[in-house]
Formats: sequence, C-alpha cells, structure tokens
Amino acid sequence: MAELLRSLQDSQLVARFQRRCGLFPAPDEGPRENGADPTERAARVPGVEHLPAANGKGGEAPANGLRRAAAPEAYVQKYVVKNYFYYYLFQFSAALGQEVFYITFLPFTHWNIDPYLSRRLIIIWLVMYIGQVAKDVLKWPRPSSPPVVKLEKRLIAEYGMPSTHAMAATAIAFTLLISTMDRYQYPFVLGLVMAVVFSTLVCLSRLYTGMHTVLDVLGGVLITALLIVLTYPAWTFIDCLDSASPLFPVCVIVVPFFLCYNYPVSDYYSPTRADTTTILAAGAGVTIGFWINHFFQLVSKPAESLPVIQNIPPLTTYMLVLGLTKFAVGIVLILLVRQLVQNLSLQVLYSWFKVVTRNKEARRRLEIEVPYKFVTYTSVGICATTFVPMLHRFLGLP
Repeated sequence: MAELLRSLQDSQLVARFQRRCGLFPAPDEGPRENGADPTERAARVPGVEHLPAANGKGGEAPANGLRRAAAPEAYVQKYVVKNYFYYYLFQFSAALGQEVFYITFLPFTHWNIDPYLSRRLIIIWLVMYIGQVAKDVLKWPRPSSPPVVKLEKRLIAEYGMPSTHAMAATAIAFTLLISTMDRYQYPFVLGLVMAVVFSTLVCLSRLYTGMHTVLDVLGGVLITALLIVLTYPAWTFIDCLDSASPLFPVCVIVVPFFLCYNYPVSDYYSPTRADTTTILAAGAGVTIGFWINHFFQLVSKPAESLPVIQNIPPLTTYMLVLGLTKFAVGIVLILLVRQLVQNLSLQVLYSWFKVVTRNKEARRRLEIEVPYKFVTYTSVGICATTFVPMLHRFLGLP
C-alpha cells in the first residue's frame, strides 16, 4: 500500500500524462521576449523569498504569524504544445473548477433554475473549507518542476493535498445529481454520465496543468464522496434551519468568522486563507439571505423544500433571453455591492490599524484580510439571494 501511495504521489506520473497529451517542456534556449515561437507559451514560475514572521499590529510587516512571501519571477519555464485539443480542453476544464465559475454558476442557479437546488449546493459547497484547511495541515508539496510543466502561477504557493478543484467539481456535480433525482423527470443514466464527465474533466485538468499529483486528485474525490455520504441525511434538516430561530443569523456569522480568523497558520503566505474566507463568507451571506427571505416573507415559498416531481421545461428563445437578462442584472448589482463594500471595509481597517492606503501587502495581514473579505463576500451572498430577486421583481423579470 505504501508503495502504491508513493507511486501515485510521484511527479513523474504527472509528467508522463502531460507528455501523452502533447505538453512538453521547451528546450532550454534562454529567454526570448520577442519573436518567440507561437507554439511556446511562457509559464512564469515565481521564486519565493521568505521573510520571518512579524508580531504586533499596525506595523509595516505582516502580523499574527503571517510570513510575507515576495514572488519575483525567478525563471521562465517554457513549454511546447503539440496537441491543442487537449490544451484548450483542459484549460477550459480547469476554469470549471475555479471560484470564478462557481461564484457565477450558483447565483445563476438561484435566479433562473431553482432556489431549492442552490440551497443544496451551498450546503455541500462548504466542504471546501475542509479541503483548504487540509492543505495547510498536511503540507504536502505540489508536483516538482521539472519534470512537471506548471501552467498556473497563482496557486503555486499553496500545498497540494487534497485537490480542492477535484473536491468542488465532485461536490457540485453529484449534489446536483442527487438533488434533482426526486425533483425532476429525466433519465438518471444521462445525469450520472454528465456528473462523471464533468468531475473527471476537472480532475484530469489538474494533472495536465501540473498543479496536482494523482494522489492529490484521488484524495479530493474520496474526501468529497465521504462527506456527501455523511451529510446527505441532514440536508433537509439543514435546509429548514433558515426558519429555526431569530438568532440563526448570529450563529451563521460568528462560527464562519471564527473559523476564518483561526485558520491554521502557514509557514509562508499562500492564498488558501483568503480563498477559504471567501468561500465561508459567501456561504454565510447566502444562508442569511435565505433566512431574511423567509423571516420577512419577501418571497413566496412554496413547498420547494420538499421534493416535487416536475418536468424540465424546454429551453426556448424567450427563456434564454430572460435568463441572460436576469443574470446580467444580478451580476452588475453584485459587482457594485462587492466593490463598494470592499472599498469601505478596507478604508475602515486601514484607518483603524494605521496602515498606508492602497498598501497591497497590508491586505495579507490577518486582521485586515479576514475581516474585509468576510464582510465583502457576506454582503455579496445577501445581495445575491435577497436584493437581486427584489430588483428582478421591480423590473418585471419573472
């Protein structure tokens, strides 16, 4: 078993998969800023300079155990693409596992498809916290390069195990499958195939982009499968908690904020804490939005909390235009709220901790990063579930 795990963690296995898909490291010919071969794509890999931790608040250096990591471009890793079908397929598949996709997909589901499904997706979406924390607890490195070619820069500073892309894709795909089986009439085999294809493409994209080993991906899938099995019996109960008590929003705010502020301290700065705060804050905001809708009776709530078998309506031009219009209106409002709340929260925090305005390094400090992201994305979640539907009704968009 130990030998099998070591083989699945081997970077050579990832490198062989990349070569089979037509992705090769370019010959070392030195940097070519101009006139580069069009088949070569430069992947700048940051060399990380680690500085000691600083203590105290209000200083120029990060605080509370947060180490600052400067990321100069130490060298340029070039690669040659010999199969553009796999290149674009896996680049697109990788995008399906990123936060940007889910931040747009989940509101679209709520506004245009079924709020029942969006609530179920939010419940399982919070398993991402477990994946993010596991990375900084286990501290397993990403595949070594060379031999692996790495196509992404932002996530290089993170640890590898488990793959949160694999976790998100598996959680969303199979939660949709489970939640729609008893609610809509459609061939189960078709839904199962779509869920498997979606999650498989995202998982393979993590190998192709060189960001995870096979063991990282399998670990993400297995952890998510276990969490789905363990939490599924409580989905209906959790879905009904929005009407449990007037104090429910307090718990939804306090518990996630506590988890974010007490996130495991990493040896060096990485985006995991910021991403985790975004995930939990958005989930908290959406949950509070559902509670507001129910408590103040802002929307009529039919028996959508209980499965009701219904046919999937045909996709007509009118429905497509209506859905895109509602989505555009909602996204514009969300972006406005996000920008406004983010600027205000940063101004308040900068003033409180006496930090120079527009100091990007200061955003990484624990006492600034967590509060401003938590307030911002909690506001985004509330806006998406409460104010956007109100705006839709005001504009006459059913």
